[in-house]
Amino acid sequence: MSTKLFLIFAGVLWGTGGLAGAFLQHLTGLHPLAIAAYRLLLGGAIATAALAGQIRRVKITTAVLRRLVAAGALLAIFQASYFGGVATTSVSLATLVTIGSTPVLLAVLTAVRTRRMPSLRTTLSIAVALTGLALLAGTPSTRTPGETVLGIALCLVAAGGFAAFTVINRNPVLPAGPTISLGLLLGGLVLLPLALPLGMAMPLRTDVLLTAAFLGTIPTAVAYGCYLAALRGASAVAAALAAVLEPLTATVLSVLFFEESLGTTGTVGAALLGIALVVSHSADSGSAESGPPLPTGKPGAELKP
Repeated sequence: MSTKLFLIFAGVLWGTGGLAGAFLQHLTGLHPLAIAAYRLLLGGAIATAALAGQIRRVKITTAVLRRLVAAGALLAIFQASYFGGVATTSVSLATLVTIGSTPVLLAVLTAVRTRRMPSLRTTLSIAVALTGLALLAGTPSTRTPGETVLGIALCLVAAGGFAAFTVINRNPVLPAGPTISLGLLLGGLVLLPLALPLGMAMPLRTDVLLTAAFLGTIPTAVAYGCYLAALRGASAVAAALAAVLEPLTATVLSVLFFEESLGTTGTVGAALLGIALVVSHSADSGSAESGPPLPTGKPGAELKP
């Protein structure tokens, strides 16, 4: 599977995660932070079990430990901050700010690092994606101004966490599978002290267990695995733009299965997101914007996290 298809696949699978998480919360009554902790822990456990043989062959070095700790911490920051933003604003506004600001942050960081302005293709892709997200998000939060400001700040932290996760993992220290499996586990362990006081007991019913297994497997272990695999041959901004498929997929699924109406504005927004992806990925991976493609040497050749 090509780099572009891996990115598209990851974005679509992420889009199923919001609905699965909401359904699990409906079935269990758990706090969103507990859902986030379960998502990381289950995803990490499932991926680790599936890749046990590969993980056993990983040579533990200082650089590998630093990379795993960084990946786990950034995943925990992203999940906790995003769900905090949802709690203090709204799902639509939190998604808009988090997903929309990530490629912008990456473009700015890349411009500073390379000392050159983003290409016209990158700028156009980001602008069209932000417009599409704004239209798709609909009416933003009805909370107080203070809550809205706090929520937006948390979403910007989440975007920064995801941007940093994207940047550091473009430089391979160990294969994508062990990175994401152990990183998810560590991220879940970081969230445990926050989630346990809120309650994490789940009823052991078939529907609950199947939903939790789906959440940990498809939009978490598989999606993040595809994303990390694609990062090795894609530019950071192009990879971040693929994440706009998450709210788009979630919206389409809501229309199909929950009889929600997309409306004219939402339809235009969805179309703009599609255009942004076409513009972003119409050039060869790694050449459209945010820097040169990565070298094709073996993981571990570069030991900086």
